[in-house]
Amino acid sequence: MAIPTTTATPTAARALTRRQRSRRDSGDLDPGPVDAQDTAQRRFLRHVILCGVALLMMYPLLWMLSSSVKPDANIFTEQGLWPSEWRFENYADGWNSLQHPFGHYIVNSAIVVSLSIVGTVVSSALAAYAFARLEFPGRRFFFGLALITLMLPGHVLLIPQYIIFSELGWLNTYLPLVVPNFLASNAFFIFLMVQFMRALPKELDDAARIDGCGPFRIFFQIIAPLCVPAFATTAIFTFISTWNEFFSPLIYITDPNLYTVPLALRQFMDAEGQSAWGPMFAMSVVSLLPIVAFFIMGQKYLVKGIATTGLK
Repeated sequence: MAIPTTTATPTAARALTRRQRSRRDSGDLDPGPVDAQDTAQRRFLRHVILCGVALLMMYPLLWMLSSSVKPDANIFTEQGLWPSEWRFENYADGWNSLQHPFGHYIVNSAIVVSLSIVGTVVSSALAAYAFARLEFPGRRFFFGLALITLMLPGHVLLIPQYIIFSELGWLNTYLPLVVPNFLASNAFFIFLMVQFMRALPKELDDAARIDGCGPFRIFFQIIAPLCVPAFATTAIFTFISTWNEFFSPLIYITDPNLYTVPLALRQFMDAEGQSAWGPMFAMSVVSLLPIVAFFIMGQKYLVKGIATTGLK
């Protein structure tokens, strides 16, 4: 009687091992006691590494939180994150120590951010709809031209933009910070929405045209409701970038009454060494709260929007 011999090659054996490991990870195959212990150890080690990396990345935030309740003299001299002396008065001092209460600057930033979000979402959505769903001469050329603008550094455009806004009499107003957002000036968001709209079935447009819908009605009643995750992703990114924008408000705004949050935080720093570090860090913590709240509210749409667009 002939003894059967295995004919599996080393490559086939490795492939079989990978399939078995994949089935164990997915729960289709029960691991043995030794494999289960090995899997638990790897999972524990993975969690330890992830927790260590998370703490390392959160250290600047923790340091800022700790510094916001320390006296100025202890911020740069005291070792460790746990304050030896607590000074919660930094929050009250920071709120009231500038020309206006700090809430005034939060309102100014909220005005700029709200208008920027509306302008960016509406203009980018309309531009993306034209590139993704409509047929017109030069569509690919103009879309490629828009993507090329991503490679231009912002500093190259600074002087021409400043001259244009100066000639228009927009300096020391919010118009230079808001109006470009209504002109689909950010090619990244156009690209993101184009990729999202291209994933929608073309049959939706054909069915709507048969029912007598025009391009604008198709956009507002069919395409736009399906693009909520992409709109939310654009809104969150716009909120974070505009809220933290320091350079553009510094260039175009000189009236302290119009200062946004980053410019207000800059007022706590004195070039002669008399900076109020404790109140500044306290107001930095306060300025983070709107970003955290907005991110938490839109986190679900942010993940869905990124996962279903061209960023995948």
